[in-house]
Formats: sequence, structure tokens, C-alpha cells
Amino acid sequence: MINPRDVKTTADARRIVEERNLSHVKVGLFDIDGVMRGKYMSKSKFFSSLESGFAFCDVVLGWDSDDQLYEGVDIKLTGWDTGYPDAPVKVIPESCRSVPFEGDMLLFLCDFEDRAGKVCPRNVLKRVLQKAQDMGFDSYAAFEYEFFMFNETPESAREKGYRNLKPITPGNYGYSMIRSSVHADLYHELLELSEQMDFPIEGLHTETGPGVIEAALAVDSAQSAADKAALFKTFTKVWAQRRNMMATFMAKWSNDYPGQSGHLHMSLRHKENGKSAFYDPDQPLSMSKLQRHFIAGQQKLMPELLVMTAQTVNSYSRMVPGFWAPTDATWGCENRTTALRVIPGSDKSQRVEYRLGSADANPYITLAAALGAGLYGIEHQLEPEAMVEGNAYEQEHPESLSLPNTLFDAAMALKKSSAAREMFGNEFVEHYAATREWEGREFRKHITDWELSRYFEII
Repeated sequence: MINPRDVKTTADARRIVEERNLSHVKVGLFDIDGVMRGKYMSKSKFFSSLESGFAFCDVVLGWDSDDQLYEGVDIKLTGWDTGYPDAPVKVIPESCRSVPFEGDMLLFLCDFEDRAGKVCPRNVLKRVLQKAQDMGFDSYAAFEYEFFMFNETPESAREKGYRNLKPITPGNYGYSMIRSSVHADLYHELLELSEQMDFPIEGLHTETGPGVIEAALAVDSAQSAADKAALFKTFTKVWAQRRNMMATFMAKWSNDYPGQSGHLHMSLRHKENGKSAFYDPDQPLSMSKLQRHFIAGQQKLMPELLVMTAQTVNSYSRMVPGFWAPTDATWGCENRTTALRVIPGSDKSQRVEYRLGSADANPYITLAAALGAGLYGIEHQLEPEAMVEGNAYEQEHPESLSLPNTLFDAAMALKKSSAAREMFGNEFVEHYAATREWEGREFRKHITDWELSRYFEII
């Protein structure tokens, strides 16, 4: 019997479906917001799709996370004028995974192709990774996610209007052995799921706040790391809801607690000899010239690419001083107040942590932005600004390191970025910026609780 993670070819995919005697399989892909869309597909249709692909309505690239159509913004890919046609999609055999709570069911990831492929998040990352290959590098990454768990269901959360929700545990209790031991069954189930679906968790612990957990996924090649991060977010939510609980990856769900990060660790290795491109024991911080250029590119382009790592209106509520989220495009060594944290180590462990990302971000788009900016720095031999020592929140920084304060401003910065167009293509930049402009505009249609309490009586 073939193991799902040993599937590499269309022949392997056929074989495992036959061995499991499946009448249907699951196929899925990720939209602009990082939401997984998919369906069950019959065996005969799947076998045909392995050879010639299949069609998927391109509306999934033309609506938001609430299935509302993008209207009144400059979306050229799809719309009422095109009739929302089907777009070609290809199956990725090597993405095969078991779905543990569905018997022998299998899941395969897919990619949009042709015109839709130019804005498909997974394809955007693939283009950046090809750039790295052309420059002589293999890329590696690992994602860390913070998420809150609640004793709620989708029905109860809606009935409460998403107010007064009950976390699974009270109090702060960061790194708590008590909490993780009392709720060991939850932790064991999630760890087992991560192994069964091949998004292995390297570390799992409580964070500071009621019901908040942090999971550090194991390092892998960059493409696999992004796949695993996207699947982790999706199936953690599935697992929680199957337990009559909910997990949220919102950037900041409460004014009372720090936001939820989606930190990203990255490194490059030389294709020719497999050695680290970042490690040089003869340099300060063991930081090679290439790593300096890489960090410089990330720092320089961070304001222009912010919308790719902070993709929702809510993302910007997280980026406030003193709440463990960076507020400027700074870098430091082992400094968690900066946006970029250099982690000195060995040939195996020298890396940089991109701390700007929030848990709500699309893993493919976030990694494309962070890695693409680093490669840009190497290509242009950029040098970083002075390293920050001490508390970055309390220091003055060059104006060029200031980050946009709103989703709309960040979208406009991306739209104007020649570097972004060079790295990701005009089609993606135009489409993605328009979707974020839409998201910001939708927010402005609503009245917040803060506005009501602030103005209702006194103004």
C-alpha cells in the first residue's frame, strides 16, 4: 500500500485511489484571502483531471472571504462582464494527504493555470521560488502561529454577535505546564492530526492570554512550508469545530490582549554545495554578506509590501507599540521588538525571523513577499539601516522605515511599487491591491462599537 506522502506522479495518485477503493476524493485550492475552497470529485473525474486538468469557477478569485463579489474596484480577471467563467486548474499529485476523520478519504491540492494562474497565491510564491533557484538558492521556511480557542460553535458565536465569547481557559498562563497538562487530550489530538496530515508541529504551548496557543511548524522547503501552513490553519479550524469548539486566527480579536502573530523563519542554501548562504562564522553575528543584503531588501521593501503580510483591516489593530508586533521596518539581533530578528547560529540554524506577519495572512502571499524582498536585496546588493539595540518602540527611526497605518494606504503603496510589479507581476499586483481596497471600503460602511460609545451621546 502506498503512503499518501509518497505519491509523486499521476500514476501514484491513480494507484492510491484504487488501493483505497475510493469512489470520490477531495480537491482544494486557496483563494486570495487564504481560504481553502474545494469539493468532492468522483474517481473517474479525478483520473481524467490528473491528465488534463479540470475547470473551477473563477469567482473564487473574484469574491471576498464572505463570498461577496468585488464590485466598484478595478478587478480585471473576472466579473459580471465576463460571466464568471470556469478557469483551468491542475491537480498536484505530490500534495496527496489522508483526511484522518473521513476514513480512507484523500485530499489533493490544486493550482489555477493560465490567466487565473497569474493571481493564484500558490503560483505567486512559485514564481518567487523559481527566482531563487535561478539565483542559485534553495529556500527554506517555517511558520509560527498563535491562535485563540473558544468553547463556542459557529452557531453560538453568531447568536452572541461575537461578543462575550468563552475561551477554553481563563487568565494569561503563557508557557503553562498546568494548562497544557489539564487539556492534554486537546494537545495530543492536534499533534496527532499534524503528523497524520504532514504539517508536523515542532513546538506547541500556551501563549499569554485566555485560551491562546502557539504552534511552531517544522522547517521545510519553502513551497512545502507554505502548503503545510495553509493546511494547518484550515484543518485546525476543522478539528476545533468537530469538537464543538472554535479556533480563530484573527490578527486581534480583543482590545484587551496582544494580537496573534504569524511569524516566518527563512533561510537560503547554496544549490551547488548545500551550504548555508546566511552563515559566515568570521563575520559579526555570523551573518554573511548575502544575509545582510537579504535583510536590507526585506527592510527596504517592507512598507511597500506590507499589505501582503497584513491583509485585513483587523491586521492594523495588532501593530501598536508594546503588543509584540513591530511598528517600523527595523531589524535587530535576537530582538523581539524589531520587525526582522536575526538569529545567529550554525550552518544549519542561521536565519531571519520576519515578525511583521499576523496570523490572518495568506501563507503563500506572506512568504512570497518576505522571500521576494530578500532576493531583491541580494540582487541589488542593498545594505540595511543601522541595527536596532534595545527597545525599538521607544526609538526614533528614519522616515523611510515607517509603515502604512491602514489597509487602504498599504494597498496603494503596493500598487505604486515597481519592485512588487517586477517580482510578482502586474496582474497580481493590480488584482491583489484592488481586493484590499475593497476590503477597506467594506469596513468603512460599518459603525464600530467604539464610535457609538464615543459619539452617540456627547457629540
